[in-house]
Amino acid sequence: MSFTDHANNPFASLSPAVWRASTVVFDTFEDFVARKARQPDGYSYGITGTPTARGLEQRIATLENARHCVVTPSGQSALMTAVMGFVRGGDHLLVSDSCYGALKSFASNWLAKMGVDVEFYPPTIDAGIEQLIKPNTKMICLEAPGTVTMEMQDIQVITAIARQYGVMTMMDNTWASPLYFRPLDHGVDLSIEAATKLFGGHSDLLMGSISMNDSGYYDILRETQSILGQATSPEDCFLVQRGLETFELRLTQQSRTALQVAQWLEAQPQVQQVLFPALPSHPGHEIWRKQFTGNGCLFSIILQPASEAAFGAFFNALQHLPIGASWGGTHSLIAYYPASQQQSRAYSPTDQPIVRLAIGLEDPAWLIEDLQRALDGYAAFLG
Repeated sequence: MSFTDHANNPFASLSPAVWRASTVVFDTFEDFVARKARQPDGYSYGITGTPTARGLEQRIATLENARHCVVTPSGQSALMTAVMGFVRGGDHLLVSDSCYGALKSFASNWLAKMGVDVEFYPPTIDAGIEQLIKPNTKMICLEAPGTVTMEMQDIQVITAIARQYGVMTMMDNTWASPLYFRPLDHGVDLSIEAATKLFGGHSDLLMGSISMNDSGYYDILRETQSILGQATSPEDCFLVQRGLETFELRLTQQSRTALQVAQWLEAQPQVQQVLFPALPSHPGHEIWRKQFTGNGCLFSIILQPASEAAFGAFFNALQHLPIGASWGGTHSLIAYYPASQQQSRAYSPTDQPIVRLAIGLEDPAWLIEDLQRALDGYAAFLG
């Protein structure tokens, strides 16, 4: 209920209520017998949510320009729930090689062993995806840009081909968020967000969301949420709602700082390449410029070749930037991905180690000063 509904609500608050419940009770025998008919929007058991979850789902759906939304306990659970709701043994699943690593592991280590024909495709294949579609292709999993290596995908081209062949598409849109890209407006069937990141915004919770327009898909995903036990905490739903109050303000500032830091890094002699679609030097810049309206706050860099000791000197010289694998919160983070990780991929754009930066709300000059210290430490190991 909105805080403006004074006529129907004797207690009006600017803050949404937290409804905690596992068990839902029913007024009559007939209501209980017909409890499944309450889904997908109603309440029959705590797994599928309380009014606190529904309020958050409605808010995310509005951001995504979607009719429906299902929230789940993490970004990875949203990806898994989206796939498990529709893909079965005997189906063919196409997954971008630059997708989130846990989704790729789930596909290769679990789905493939359950009879799903899993195929990883080059992230920049674009129109070439048509050559990979089989009669049993059920879904294409996209992510733009890629989680670590930041490849761009032509979403409009891929979704147009998918629709032509009756293939579903889902996209991890966490990097751009619906502020800078709305997948459903570009033909994607399911838009996935790791609400852990920008929606929550404070590095203190885990959550994911799946948004869509098709009511049939919504029915299936609500049932999948129930069967897989993908319940979300009402307290976490409240925290994400609170995070959304400052979401646009935070991302606007973080995006601006990210571009400034990326441009500075591109000019440093110790840096071989900056992987950031918002830079004209990025191979996917034109796709980003045409289809996206802004840049996220996450990017990667490839340093000039050196020993692992050099990377140790780089990271150990940092005085302020914390080392961590997540991103999207108010604090900047930095992470390391060894060369072996890129070399094990089928279609990686590099075989070198990668340093990934997540930009928070700190002063850009403060971040640049810390990164300069790290680069100076790294330079001592260069020839």
